[in-house]
Amino acid sequence: MEKMIFVETGVGIDTHGQDVTKAAVRAVVNAIHYNSMPGIKDFLPEQSLHNMKVNVVLGVPTDVNEVDIDRIKAEIPYGTVTVDVVPGGLKTTSGIYLEEQQDNNDLMYIVNAAVQVGY
Repeated sequence: MEKMIFVETGVGIDTHGQDVTKAAVRAVVNAIHYNSMPGIKDFLPEQSLHNMKVNVVLGVPTDVNEVDIDRIKAEIPYGTVTVDVVPGGLKTTSGIYLEEQQDNNDLMYIVNAAVQVGY
């Protein structure tokens, strides 16, 4: 990315099921669904959303290699998307094990996301 214009952050949690991708998708949705960039095209080359670059950085507490990158990219509606997954986030007890929720244990996974937009 030559020039970063915008950064938004989000948090996603999978309380039951221990699915880091589900928590990561929720973190990205949390980051991008509470903002609007109505003037973004004015800053992009040729004033085109096709020239926008989006880098998603995910802090994941476990199973870093298990994050489904394609599911993350599918949440970003415009631009060329890259995804970097790094150790981070948090895993902690949910306080309860629920077999009917496909729990493997009583842990919840918390993922942090930074969505960087530019060109």
